[in-house]
This record gives sequence, structure tokens and C-alpha cells, in this order.
Amino acid sequence: MTDDQLLRYSRHILLDEIGVEGQQRLLAARALVIGAGGLGSPVALYLGAAGVGQLTLVDHDTVDLTNLQRQIAHTLARMGQPKAISAQQSVAALNPDVRVTPVVARADAALLDELVSQADVVLDCCDNFATRQAVNAACVKHRRPLVSGAAIRFDGQVSVYDPRSSHSPCYACVFPPDAEVEETLCATLGVFAPLVGIIGAVQAAEALKLLSGAGTSLAGRLLMLDGRSMEWSELRLPRNPSCPICGDRHGG
Repeated sequence: MTDDQLLRYSRHILLDEIGVEGQQRLLAARALVIGAGGLGSPVALYLGAAGVGQLTLVDHDTVDLTNLQRQIAHTLARMGQPKAISAQQSVAALNPDVRVTPVVARADAALLDELVSQADVVLDCCDNFATRQAVNAACVKHRRPLVSGAAIRFDGQVSVYDPRSSHSPCYACVFPPDAEVEETLCATLGVFAPLVGIIGAVQAAEALKLLSGAGTSLAGRLLMLDGRSMEWSELRLPRNPSCPICGDRHGG
């Protein structure tokens, strides 16, 4: 690390669980962020500020006035710009050493197959069930840890699905792909502005822990937040041996 980097990341280096080696792992890491909106904004900003070496931001949408209530990576001056490019500019303003690649496209199976294989960690910050399933399938195929978050109204949830572990479920173990899901959109139901920041910050923390080797991840646990009472609850998540996505991952 350079002298500037030692100074910039000194508060991480002071942590026994991270130190110089952990920070160097972050500087060499590649993170893939699917969605640059409410969850993706704090995720991109914290990963960039923390010095994750390469960020790839995937989002097909553009910045709209209704986004600015909660999507803190964007500004009024960037209305109409692609969110991935707007978030790239915000990360660059915080930490120009981070290489940010914006991908202005929908995260379909073909794109995910390419990008997930190049990442060390994947963060699902999207807002629809089909994309979450596609992201999960790519992560299982390429054995990449997935940090998944969701937020709507006052309710949030976050977990880690790590196909490198024989005990960790995948997203489809918990939310089967063939389940009938009623899509909940903040455009119709609303979302409490700081909620996406809380969940996104937890996602960023889990990704940084996975990349640096600090602490224990949320794999096998689902954290749920009721923002009305600010109460967290936790569910233990077993792996489903007959899961259609990861069921044969270890011969199951």
C-alpha cells in the first residue's frame, strides 16, 4: 500500500480483524453489485469508500425525481442519467482509486453468467423476484457468495447465501423459484427512506467481511427488520437437499 492508502484506510488497519492484510485483500477484490438504486446506493458508496478494488455496477434504469428520496448515490443534477453511471461518479468523488465499471443493461442470465464468474462477491440490490433468482443461479453455478437484501414499506431483510459451504442454503432454498410471488414495488407501496440505507449498509458490511476475512457471515441466517418498532428478528435457514438450483451441489 502507498502512504496515502495507509492513511486513508488507517481506521480499518487499526482493527485486529482486518489489519494490513485484510485491507490488502479488499484492495485486490472484485465486487459485483446488481442494482444501483435504494440498496445499491449505500452498498456502492461503502464498498468504494472502504477500498474494494473493482466494483461493477449493473442497472438499466435512469435517475428519476422520485428516486432522490432514498437513493443517496444520485443527485438532482444527474436526473435522466443512467443510475450505474451516476453511482460511478459518486464513488469516484469519494475514492478515485476504485475502478468502477458501470453496466447499463438488465441483469439477464447471459450477462450474469459472464459477470458473476469474474467477481469475488455478488450483492443483490435489485427489486424483483425474477432477477434475484437469476443472480442466485449464477452464484451457485460459479460458487460465488451472494449478499442479498430487500426493503419495502417499513420492512427489510438481508442474508448471505454462500455456495462454497455445504451447510449454506442458496436463495432458492428459502424462496423457491416456482413459488407464486406477488411483486411488491415501492412505486405502489412506498418505502421508508432510511430503511434502504440500513439494509444496504448491512449488505456492505457482510461483503467487506467476506472479502477481508473478518468475522462470521450471515450465511444460514435471515435477518428481518421491522422499521416501525426498529426490531430485528432472525431465522435460521437450513439448506434444502432437493432444491432445484443447488440440490446436487454436494451430491444431494
